Amino acid sequence: MSEKNKALVYRWFEEVWNQGKSEVIDELMAKDGVVHGLADAEGNAISGTDGFHRFHDQFRGAFPDIVVNVEDICAEGDKVVARCSVRATHTGESLGFAATNAPIEIEGVAIVRIENEKIAEAWNHFDFLAMNRQLGVL
Repeated sequence: MSEKNKALVYRWFEEVWNQGKSEVIDELMAKDGVVHGLADAEGNAISGTDGFHRFHDQFRGAFPDIVVNVEDICAEGDKVVARCSVRATHTGESLGFAATNAPIEIEGVAIVRIENEKIAEAWNHFDFLAMNRQLGVL
C-alpha cells in the first residue's frame, strides 16, 4: 500500500502541478477532500474538488511555469509525507496584484492521507512568507 500511495502523490505533483492537468484533480482527490495550509477567499481550508480547482486555477494562473520537485518521500499506512522544492515565475495577475515577473524558490512539506485510492486530507506547510518576500509583497 505504501508504494501505491507514494506513486499517487508523485503523480499529483507531476500531473496536477507541473503539467497543469486540472482534470487529474477529480481523479486523484476525494470529492469531499480537505486541504489544510491552503486557503480559499475567506481564509478557510480548501474543501472539496471544486474548491481545489478554484485554488489550482488561481495559483497556476499566477505561476504558469511552476515546477514542484519531490525531494524526499516517506509513507506509512494511509499517510505519505513529501518534502518538496518549488520554482516558478510570477507572470499572472490572479493573486489580486499585478504580475511582478519575479522568480520564486520555496520549500515545503505535504502530509497526505489516502483513502480509497484518493487524497482524502492533506496538510501543506510551504514557505509562503518567503514567496511573498520574493514577490516584493512584504
